[in-house]
Amino acid sequence: MSELHKFLFDGLPVRGIIVRLTGAWTEILARREANTATGPWAPPVAELLGEMAAAGALMQSNIKFNGALILQIFGDGPVKVAVAEVQPDLSLRATAKVVGDVPVDARLPELVNLNNQGRCAITLDPKDKFPGQQPYQGVVPLHGDRREKLGRLSEVLEHYMLQSEQLDTTLVLAADEKVAAGLLIQRLPLEGEGNLAGSMVSKANEDEIGLNEHYNRIAILAASLKREELLELDVDTILRRLFWEEKVLRFPAEVPRFACTCSRERVANMIRGLGREEAESIVAERGDIEVGCDFCGLQYRFDAVDAAQLFAAPGDQPPVTSAVQ
Repeated sequence: MSELHKFLFDGLPVRGIIVRLTGAWTEILARREANTATGPWAPPVAELLGEMAAAGALMQSNIKFNGALILQIFGDGPVKVAVAEVQPDLSLRATAKVVGDVPVDARLPELVNLNNQGRCAITLDPKDKFPGQQPYQGVVPLHGDRREKLGRLSEVLEHYMLQSEQLDTTLVLAADEKVAAGLLIQRLPLEGEGNLAGSMVSKANEDEIGLNEHYNRIAILAASLKREELLELDVDTILRRLFWEEKVLRFPAEVPRFACTCSRERVANMIRGLGREEAESIVAERGDIEVGCDFCGLQYRFDAVDAAQLFAAPGDQPPVTSAVQ
């Protein structure tokens, strides 16, 4: 069963989250494999998507946002776009668009950043928007401050966290055909009510009172976690091995799961967006309009009558009948 655990280090301004996606991740892979139009992803692409799904769950849980967190990578390599979307209840989905062959040993730069044009975007899309409210989006390049290519997704997201939240963050991510997992360690803000003690501690004094030292020590321990350990060991064992000298306060486990937000209504709105003329042209050429969801593989079919109803005035609509899906 997939699981996510939050924890704090008693008396220290450091928090952590660890996630292991098992059933949720294997269902994403199984649905892709069952899609006869696409077939399974190449292993390097699947590994990237698994890391993105784990990272998305960690970030959503970390910020407690009432809306979708969408992690996207736009690439200039064989992976043109990769997406992981996580809802507030930790339901998630992921997909990627791949053009061309993927080398069996491809890493992040070869997949999405051949010419330093790759970008990573984190979008927060509120569930209940105010009139005129737009989703918030932060974008970072897939290279460091000196233009060197970042070799791992974890490095890209650590860079994003430091830029957007001004919070030191350590991420360890891994994925294979059975598990997608991640560990996040982050220093809590010390000023204002956000810090654990509730006291006002100036940033200038952090080094003097040893608070940076605490985070640095725990971050080094977290970074020592090997990929194989993150994939193979259970949560209790990982936390015990890494932080056996620390007093760790754990919260009740949460259960991420696969879920897709596609619907016939959303597809209908997309067809309306094409316009009547384009929709009629597709029906004339193919006999119907069929749209498949890239995330879950579900196929939505609109025949000539269905398509015509989409553009009919409300008073001209016939009685609703059961829809073919």
